[in-house]
Amino acid sequence: MEEDILTIEEVAKYLRVSERTVYDWAQKGEIPAGKIGTVWRFKKTEIEKWVNDRLSSGSKTNSVNPDVQIKNILSPDRIVYIKQSTKHDALVELAANLSTAPQVKFAQELETEILKREELMSTAIGRGIAIPHVRLSSITDLVMSVGICKNPIIDFQTIDDVPVQLLIMIGAAYNQHTYYLQTLSFLSAKLKKTELRDALLASTSPEEAYELLIKD
Repeated sequence: MEEDILTIEEVAKYLRVSERTVYDWAQKGEIPAGKIGTVWRFKKTEIEKWVNDRLSSGSKTNSVNPDVQIKNILSPDRIVYIKQSTKHDALVELAANLSTAPQVKFAQELETEILKREELMSTAIGRGIAIPHVRLSSITDLVMSVGICKNPIIDFQTIDDVPVQLLIMIGAAYNQHTYYLQTLSFLSAKLKKTELRDALLASTSPEEAYELLIKD
């Protein structure tokens, strides 16, 4: 379908890298791509899988990375129980919560960029998890909010058809590329544990959920 084909510019915006970087990756075969004439094009589903594979491939080293500590980027007041049933409303509610963090300077910009990125490509990574994330020059340091969705959200484009129930929203400064990727990989690996996901969904207070998340 036409809407499933992305340009270099769209992939660059999604990955937060330069168009030249995407072009080089395509030329070297490092990213799934195809040529139509002389123009590179990318299938949305293949890029989503490529991103998820990259997150997973770094999970072993990042899961023990001492630089990533949830207690440094999360607090109980940024864990919310979401009753929304649509992706848009859930993202707006969680973005409003993340905007209460002192590291986030402009609430409207955060919401706009989170929604824009989700529209371009789903941040659902399977197993009922989505990790919406942005890097913005107006954010001073990496920070996160967690949404535990009591109503499964079925309008996320998921790779395994499992409705989303855990939302992990990350905002980072624009110059935190490495730490940002380490954090995404760390959380992707941590949340693959079925016991943790089940415990979070069964939790009844932000404090209980926070203790589960900061536990090794």
